[in-house]
Amino acid sequence: MHVPAHAPGVRLLRTTPLRVAVIGQGYVGLSIAVRAVDVGHSVIGLDSNPQRTQRLQSGNSYIEDVSNETLQRCIDSGRFVATTSIEDCADFDVAVFTVPTPLRDGLPDLTFVEASAAAIAPFINPKSTLILESTTYPGTTEELFVPILEKGSGMIAGVDFFVGYSPERIDPGNVTWHLENTPKVVSGINQVSLEKVNEFYQTLVATTVMVSGTREAELSKLLENTFRHVNIALVNELAIFAAGLDVDIWEAIDAASTKPFGYMRFSPGPGVGGHCLPIDPSFLSWKIEQTLGSPFRFIDLANDVNSHMPEYVARRVVASLNRLRMSVNGARILIIGLAYKKNIGDGREAPGWDLCQLLYQMGAIIQAVDPLLDNSDFPHFVERVALEESTIRESDLTIIVTDHDGIDWSMVQSASRHVLDTRHRLELSPNVEYL
Repeated sequence: MHVPAHAPGVRLLRTTPLRVAVIGQGYVGLSIAVRAVDVGHSVIGLDSNPQRTQRLQSGNSYIEDVSNETLQRCIDSGRFVATTSIEDCADFDVAVFTVPTPLRDGLPDLTFVEASAAAIAPFINPKSTLILESTTYPGTTEELFVPILEKGSGMIAGVDFFVGYSPERIDPGNVTWHLENTPKVVSGINQVSLEKVNEFYQTLVATTVMVSGTREAELSKLLENTFRHVNIALVNELAIFAAGLDVDIWEAIDAASTKPFGYMRFSPGPGVGGHCLPIDPSFLSWKIEQTLGSPFRFIDLANDVNSHMPEYVARRVVASLNRLRMSVNGARILIIGLAYKKNIGDGREAPGWDLCQLLYQMGAIIQAVDPLLDNSDFPHFVERVALEESTIRESDLTIIVTDHDGIDWSMVQSASRHVLDTRHRLELSPNVEYL
């Protein structure tokens, strides 16, 4: 069922604002913390990284969706504190867990969930509400999260305190859909927990969507990302075959996208990256195989296609240079964009890394441009350069991996000797070829 809340931007009308602990201050956690402060709550932003908390306390945001001005406003309100100390979360009313859930050797690693739950359990108060937002497999909240909380608190979940799951839906860099106007799926381990979780999120977002249990909420997140993962794999494989058939895949996609029903547009690219697509569907595949003994063939196939896209791009580089009567070995290659997604400074699981590694192993001299990434996000064998006309002209081949809006694309188009455009960003011309 859909439960509308107050409109975004309306300040929370409460005589006693909540004390909210947000565990994890990444893209999701910091966005929730800022929104909670804006509506009147007091927020403790807990993160294990002292460099992060120091930056936050000084009003220096490391997330594009949260400006320095917004962060400073939260600090000036006196209702936001960033800390590495779990003791600062004492007396919380609501705790939201937005900690990483990575894959290790293909297996879900929930050590951050386990550690944060164990750390905060002694501080649980009667009637506290604890909400897990980290992406994970169905059953995590009830089978893993709750037992740790009960053991550490000595209380009974659903009776003495309340527990729920609400999958994060933050889309970094999206200027249309953000936390306030994106419907929020909410769940609880029992009816009273569901009501408590729903009540909290109604103060933050315009619409909540209540589901009957935490497993359904956990699966909904994995379904969303698996849907994207599989469809991206579909168009990626079609792009490979279309090139072999001498068919313009991009024109075909444009044509198909004119259908007003039964079709949703997905575009090919050099691979998938970030904290969702390369990881989240594998949580579901692992759980199904562990529980039911059956492989999830769609996910396995999508993983195979998407993970091999950097290799396909590398083969296209070899072919492009061959047409220019050049070898990869010794060629100067300029990579534009290493972030996994346009307009954000996030290099996690970015396919550009794998592409650079492959080309480096072939003997290429690689330079890269990405104004949004930190130096630590550049491979050690890749020279970071500024986007200048002379740099482009001195390169034998330019590869567009991530098409940030802030790039001077007209200069790239005019100054490049040859461009392999994996994002369909430039106009087709004799010196530009598409993926």
